[in-house]
Amino acid sequence: MSKTLKSERPKARVAKGFRDVEASEIRALKKMLQTIEQVYESYGFDPVETPTIEYTDALGKFLPDQDRPNEGVFSFQDEDDQWLSLRYDLTAPLARYVAEHYDSLPKPYRSYRSGWVYRNEKPGPGRFRQFMQFDADTVGTSNPAADAEICMLAADTLEALGIPRGSYVIRVNNRKILDGVMEAVGLTGIEDSGRRLTVLRAIDKLDKIGLDGVKDLLTSGRTDASGDVTKGAGLIEDNVTIVLAYLQIVGKDGAEKLAKVNDLIGSEDLAISETVQLLLHCKDAGYEQDRITFDPSVVRGLEYYTGPVFEAELLFDARNEEGEVTRFGSVGGGGRYDGLVERFRGEKVPATGFSIGVSRLYAALKHLGKIEDQGAAAPVVVLVMDKERMGDYQAMVTELRQAGLRAEMYLGTSGMKAQMKYADRRGSPCVIIQGGDELARGEVQVKDLVAGAEAAKAIEGRDEWREARPAQVTVKRDALVAAVQEILARYS
Repeated sequence: MSKTLKSERPKARVAKGFRDVEASEIRALKKMLQTIEQVYESYGFDPVETPTIEYTDALGKFLPDQDRPNEGVFSFQDEDDQWLSLRYDLTAPLARYVAEHYDSLPKPYRSYRSGWVYRNEKPGPGRFRQFMQFDADTVGTSNPAADAEICMLAADTLEALGIPRGSYVIRVNNRKILDGVMEAVGLTGIEDSGRRLTVLRAIDKLDKIGLDGVKDLLTSGRTDASGDVTKGAGLIEDNVTIVLAYLQIVGKDGAEKLAKVNDLIGSEDLAISETVQLLLHCKDAGYEQDRITFDPSVVRGLEYYTGPVFEAELLFDARNEEGEVTRFGSVGGGGRYDGLVERFRGEKVPATGFSIGVSRLYAALKHLGKIEDQGAAAPVVVLVMDKERMGDYQAMVTELRQAGLRAEMYLGTSGMKAQMKYADRRGSPCVIIQGGDELARGEVQVKDLVAGAEAAKAIEGRDEWREARPAQVTVKRDALVAAVQEILARYS
């Protein structure tokens, strides 16, 4: 019988691609999010919160020729047979929100939001199916100044979090310029969509695989160090030359680089001019190209981007899971998405925004030593010496809490030795003891566990310990709070 019951017990395990987050990290994340929020608020953005679950068609992640949405999102059907999905980012839900409340919102509409997002994708080292994002968006204007402001916001946020100038850069490109590259190499038809995507992915990997690696992906394909083979785009040599020349464009500033892009591929005038304007707005505000710069290799993965795209990259090195030194890389990105709200309203509603990958940025800050131990002050523990006097002990705890101190009464059923061990494991600075003798005298004992542990190192025998009673004081009951405050002040 016992064997049967044992086999039916669920296994205590976290789901693949997810993880538990413990107290110290939660507190550090809260502090980090507060800093980001302060920067976003300083720019005049207002908070908004959207649900974790949306109708799948609102997210735009579904296959119209199949019964079930694709594997990129976690989906299920409700009682009305409507498909629902966990949000995979915070931008698509914002587009739905703006469309639903369009007439009542000020335009441009400026908002920020943070929350968990979910991807039904294969997890890997440092790659989870649940992670946090923190977004800021401006909806309702096509002014390049809005894109510039988002880039400045990203730079200011990184610096506010402690990443020094010179250790990051906001890289800027334009999807319309990339469309011009595709046109220059003859990949404009519907039948070319697969090869076009291969070329864009090759461009996006420049910083990881170098020009030779990009060339391989543009032609016959590439085999990486693990032996995995990536099929190439099969471009002819002349077109490969165009793409590689595009990626190697240099100049004294963004305007000069963009002029050379125009000479190379004859890109759309609007794409060049709006990107130049974006960079000029940043420069006029004091954000030079060492902080915000044009980079032809920036692509951004999501297909809904329609104009300028940006990526926040950290420039310092770190070690990956294999111990190899590598560039820390991107911790956020965004761009202009003028078609998302249009999906709901049938009219163009320009929008631009930026999303921080909170978990990755947290890891970067920790690597830099910018994440301090955020453990809260451990609670004072009131020991229970007489189970018939629970009310007296609870009154002590209440007094301590009302004085602004973190305190708890021991709620277990063990004796004093186990209670002291519990207080030690909690990291308590002191414990409160009142047995029958102390009660009769109207007193309490306050034991400083930190000082007691230090004093105990110099005490050799049990008799000496009992006589010394290191770091233990006895005070009148009405002096309890003052005695605890005095002890805590030593370690504040």
